[in-house]
Amino acid sequence: MAQINVAELFKQTRRKLKLNWVAGVNGGSKTLTSVTVSKPSLALIGHLNFVHPNRVQVLGCAEMDYLRSLPAEEAAQSIENLYSTDLAAVIVANGEKVPDTLIAAADKHLTPLFTSPLRSPELMDILSHFLAQAVADSVSLHGVFMEVQGFGALIKGDAAIGKSELALELISRGHRLIADDIVDFFRISPERIEGRCPPLLQDFLEVRGLGILNIRALFGDNSVKPTKPLDLIIQLEMADKQAPQLLDRLSIKTQNEEVLGVKVPKVRIPIAAGRNIAVLVEVAIRNHMLLLRGINATKQFTQRQQREMKKSKLNN
Repeated sequence: MAQINVAELFKQTRRKLKLNWVAGVNGGSKTLTSVTVSKPSLALIGHLNFVHPNRVQVLGCAEMDYLRSLPAEEAAQSIENLYSTDLAAVIVANGEKVPDTLIAAADKHLTPLFTSPLRSPELMDILSHFLAQAVADSVSLHGVFMEVQGFGALIKGDAAIGKSELALELISRGHRLIADDIVDFFRISPERIEGRCPPLLQDFLEVRGLGILNIRALFGDNSVKPTKPLDLIIQLEMADKQAPQLLDRLSIKTQNEEVLGVKVPKVRIPIAAGRNIAVLVEVAIRNHMLLLRGINATKQFTQRQQREMKKSKLNN
């Protein structure tokens, strides 16, 4: 699993969460390895098994009210209990006033302490979503990643087979580019892979003979998209290189390719002179939609053929 340190977390979320770094400024290098954001109410009372290391802990109204209700010594002990679990960071939400003992403990344990005016449920929801993406398992794959008819399609194939030219034609037909050449994929849930464009390549597409094109400038803001879940892999192959078994027109076996442990449906499209590959990709996506609804044209044809054969035998 990937990691992110607290300083980077603050940098990327401070505007959205309206964070203010009030203490523990020397703890920015602490790493986060969990997507879980907790409210440690029981930890303040001493039940430390409810707090886990390397996580962000949020103190909302209930936690701060509880601390204020304690005598000074007990409040200090509760705060010490909280920090003794090697937290990554603490956020005081709801614009609550931060007691001096909390600030002193943050500095003592080198644990970043932030404040935010956001309500704790909203803050935790935003932060959990951010961390789910930041610490997800990832892999970089070669290809062109497109949004075609609302589906995320990774177009793969050998060098110079025409992936970028195909992408350009799809963009001209109203579909959207996510990434060209290198795509970063992240497993953000057990069954979901999300593809993103590396920042350096954002908006650019390289086409042989034309060079590097700025797709956003050429086709407008709606022609590009920063991220998209991976729904289908389209493998381009020269027709004369395909093995005979791959050309079985009545095969109903679904092909898959594993990405970060998740099986992704895969379609192979033979490349040959005169074939309109952009149309084939669009139809492959439409057919994938039908398969998701349980409609398999090859299976339907095979069943119809078998019925006709049975009728023919009965008539004979």
